Amino acid sequence: MLRGIALLMLVSLMVSCDGQTVKSAYTPTNNGVWHKDSIIQFNFSGLDTVQPFNVFINIRNDQTYPYSNLFLIAELQSPLGDLVRDTLEYEMALPNGEWLGSGHGSLRENKLWYKENIVFPASGVYTLKVSHAMRKNGQVEGIEALEGITDVGYQIEKINP
Repeated sequence: MLRGIALLMLVSLMVSCDGQTVKSAYTPTNNGVWHKDSIIQFNFSGLDTVQPFNVFINIRNDQTYPYSNLFLIAELQSPLGDLVRDTLEYEMALPNGEWLGSGHGSLRENKLWYKENIVFPASGVYTLKVSHAMRKNGQVEGIEALEGITDVGYQIEKINP
C-alpha cells in the first residue's frame, strides 16, 4: 500500500513538471509596492552555451494594480561584460478591465516574453536586472511607488529541437 502511494506521488510529480524550465526565481516587492529606484537583480549560470533558450519576465500583481499596462527596463549582462538594455511594454489587462495572466482571485501571474531563441555563448554568471519605468501621462518623473506588483521573477526555458 505504501509503495503504491509513493509510486502515485512520483508519477504525479513527473507529470506536473514540464521539463522545459531550467532556471526560475522570484523576488517579492516591498509589501506589494515596487519603488522606482528598486532594481530587482537575478544572477544565473550553468547554462548550455550551444542550446537556445526562451527567457521570460514573470510578474505577479493583485487587484490594487491601477494600470492596464506595465513598462519595464531590463538589462542582461554577460560574464564577459556585454550589456543589453531593453525598454519593454506589456499589457496587463484587457480594455474591459479583465486581468490577463493566470491565477484565481485577487492574484494574477503574467509570464511575459523577454528574449526568444537566445543562446548564452559564454560560461559564467549572467545578471538580469529589472526595474519598472511607469509614468503618468504628460509627466517626466516616474511613479515613485508602483502599487499592486507583489513579485518579480524570471524563467528560462529550453527550446525543444
